Amino acid sequence: MADIRTAQPRAVAQAMQRRELLTLVAMCLGVMMTFLLITATISALSAVQADLHVSPSALIWIPSAYTLVVASLVLSAGTLGNLYGRKRMFCVGVVVMIAGGLLAATADTTATVITAQLVSGLGGALILPNSLAILGATFTDPHRRTEVITVWAASSGIGLAIGPLLAGVLLDHSSWHAVFVSNPVLGVITLLVAVPFATESLARGERLDVAGALLGTVTIAGLVYALIQGGQDGYTASAVLAAWLVTVVGAVAFVVVELRVAAPMLDVRLFASRSFSAVMVIATVSLLGFTGVAVLTVMFYNNVQHLNALDTSWRMLPLFGVYVVAAFLTGRVIRRTGFKAPLTVGLLLGALAVLGLTTVGADTPYSRVWPLFALFGAASGLVIAPSTAAALVSVAPERAGMASGAVNTARQVGSVMGTALLGSLFTARVSADLPHQLAAHGAPVAARAPIEAAVTSGSTGTRPPTGAGRAAIEDAFTSGVHTGLTVVVAVFFAAAVLALTAVHNRPHQNGTPMPTPSATPTAS
Repeated sequence: MADIRTAQPRAVAQAMQRRELLTLVAMCLGVMMTFLLITATISALSAVQADLHVSPSALIWIPSAYTLVVASLVLSAGTLGNLYGRKRMFCVGVVVMIAGGLLAATADTTATVITAQLVSGLGGALILPNSLAILGATFTDPHRRTEVITVWAASSGIGLAIGPLLAGVLLDHSSWHAVFVSNPVLGVITLLVAVPFATESLARGERLDVAGALLGTVTIAGLVYALIQGGQDGYTASAVLAAWLVTVVGAVAFVVVELRVAAPMLDVRLFASRSFSAVMVIATVSLLGFTGVAVLTVMFYNNVQHLNALDTSWRMLPLFGVYVVAAFLTGRVIRRTGFKAPLTVGLLLGALAVLGLTTVGADTPYSRVWPLFALFGAASGLVIAPSTAAALVSVAPERAGMASGAVNTARQVGSVMGTALLGSLFTARVSADLPHQLAAHGAPVAARAPIEAAVTSGSTGTRPPTGAGRAAIEDAFTSGVHTGLTVVVAVFFAAAVLALTAVHNRPHQNGTPMPTPSATPTAS
């Protein structure tokens, strides 16, 4: 009898551990989907451009449409999870991403591809905060939760790493449409794990902050639109100025409303903590640099060294592979080091690695480049995972949904800035520098205008120029890449100073969370 009584609790504990492990697997698969789409799309841009004859300015909207919706809706999506069930909203998000992937896989116009990305963005917005909140409710021990969240953050790097490789293999054997089939397949696998094993949780007594949700969505959408379109039309264009105005007015109104409402979607008083605010900035900068370097690298290898998608993907593998390892190892040592050291060191190393990449040109051998990619991957692993964990452990467990919404909003705004802002700066620099490069390389005067028109319309892939025209394009694209990389260097150095001076070394010991209704697990 004693053996039976002892075996029963052990069996229950083993079942709980298995359920927790599979919950973690499901949440990591979900976040992998959201980030895989980013780099897979970036890797497919050249093929999409060649097939649909997309101009460089319109091309930026294909990856940016996805991140625009995610950034705009991620806060509201976290609130919906708190109200109607985090597991339920997570699964709905996966289904929506599957639908978006299938729409993109059958698209034959640029407008349809962008629409599919908008749909996928809605799914990504539902997945990100709710997956993180599910983990926060499942793993309540602060130290264990930090390790689990770090694994969750590292899985984003796995998605980013798989994206280019998968896209390269598929593009080598099929059309760009096949690239967008990968997410529906991964989505089905995610549902098969999440539905039976993830535990439902919600915030009892919480109400929907309609005004906050609307104002937050409008504010972030205005900001993202201004960043994207401003890089193309200029930041003083009337439509862009209107977007900036909407952003400022919306932000002020959002703060006023959230300070007065009884159950705010985002308690803005959290930002009174200098450390919490600093972590939000660092989360933004980390994704700006990571996605920005990925975009600019693809542009460089495709247009300067003329590599195909698969060859480009293999060259980027040190960046993504080292990131995953570094993020995982960082999560294991945070308990001893705290957050300040990895954040500061990571940002400084990242700035130095990108500074090295600004010296890369058309004739630079890969043997000089891959160590810089590996260093930047290690630096990103030191920053991205700890910044996510630092934000979530800054609040009480029952505020996991709110904190995850905030940090994911910051990360997605950074991702938008990486693809849209740096992409737009790249495009503007190429357009401005190309005439000078054509003259410097002695391209025939009669050929200059057609070459400029071909670059602007995105048709150089179908009719690539030769000789002086080709060299001029390579140098112009190199100049554009270096411009974007220089911006990354500057913001990483600034963020390193912020991490050193403002981030509490162990935020979970310094946070001042206010009481709110607890997150109550329910039967799945």
